[in-house]
Amino acid sequence: MDNFDDIVKNIKTCTKCHLAKTRTNAVPGEGDKQTEIIFIGEAPGRNEDIQAKPFVGQAGKILDNLLREIGLDRKKVYITNIVKCRPPENRDPQPEEINTCIPHLFKQIAAIKPKVICTLGRFAFAEIMERKVFISSEHGRPFKTEHGNRIGEGINVFPLYHPAATLHQPNLMSALKEDFAKLQKFLTSPPPEEKEVPKVKENPLASVYNKKQTKDQIEKKDKQLGLF
Repeated sequence: MDNFDDIVKNIKTCTKCHLAKTRTNAVPGEGDKQTEIIFIGEAPGRNEDIQAKPFVGQAGKILDNLLREIGLDRKKVYITNIVKCRPPENRDPQPEEINTCIPHLFKQIAAIKPKVICTLGRFAFAEIMERKVFISSEHGRPFKTEHGNRIGEGINVFPLYHPAATLHQPNLMSALKEDFAKLQKFLTSPPPEEKEVPKVKENPLASVYNKKQTKDQIEKKDKQLGLF
């Protein structure tokens, strides 16, 4: 496994895609490397590109307030993006940019080993779940990664709207606040106990009866065919 500091260094010096030519800084992420919770957005914006820190613009202030409301300090979680360099004009990251950059994120996840991954927006949710997603209907409830997922099986994923979405659609703020309240409940509730399914005692005569029944059925069929 890669050392976390080496992962960060490799992100800062990465030139594997054309975004390296237009960035001011790569933005590896920020927070507690020993945390159990990671928040993942899609890509840095203008302020993040300048400061080399994730979520420090308007969307970052919204995220900070939402974290504070549920008793989380951003210094105690880890915040990053699927793409580490700012796309020009804050456009959506392109598939080739995501595919080139996302191995950095996988290494970060492997090093931190979070219990919960909170995705911010549909891009991060889709990449983590490795399927088509419907953020408008799937936000605010937990999922688990499936067998064969690149980050592992059974990892808790909690999809949320991206805070920046509320800047363009203020009506989403109430939904985002509700989802963070649900996240708080999910984080503080003990996992449900798996109930052991009671074993049904098998009748020791069942196998004998079934064999006899099968033999009787065969003899009856053979008689119908005129074999006896």
